[in-house]
Amino acid sequence: MTTTQSHHSALEACIEACLACLRDCENCTTACLDSDMVQMMAQCIKTCRDCADVCALCARFMTRHSDLHTQLCAVCAEACDRCAAECEKHDHDHCRRCAESCRRCAESCRQMAAVMA
Repeated sequence: MTTTQSHHSALEACIEACLACLRDCENCTTACLDSDMVQMMAQCIKTCRDCADVCALCARFMTRHSDLHTQLCAVCAEACDRCAAECEKHDHDHCRRCAESCRRCAESCRQMAAVMA
């Protein structure tokens, strides 16, 4: 496999990780908003919303091969780490799924950011 093919594969995998994380963050946000403890889940909701937005933007930048995508991947990894840390504080299936997805996305984005650093 050539470097270009390898980079393309990593790019596609990172886009998929961002989209999966976006979906899981949105699902977590909705579940938290629908819960009886919405006030207690306010920080979780905020971090999930931030993470979902950054993941969406990151996927868009990678899809169009923006020159800024590696910098955005670094920001996305940070947002994912913060979201995972918050979701890991809660004992809900949706939070657990979100945290796992965030950890995968953060790792993929860190690798993408390191490729071009």
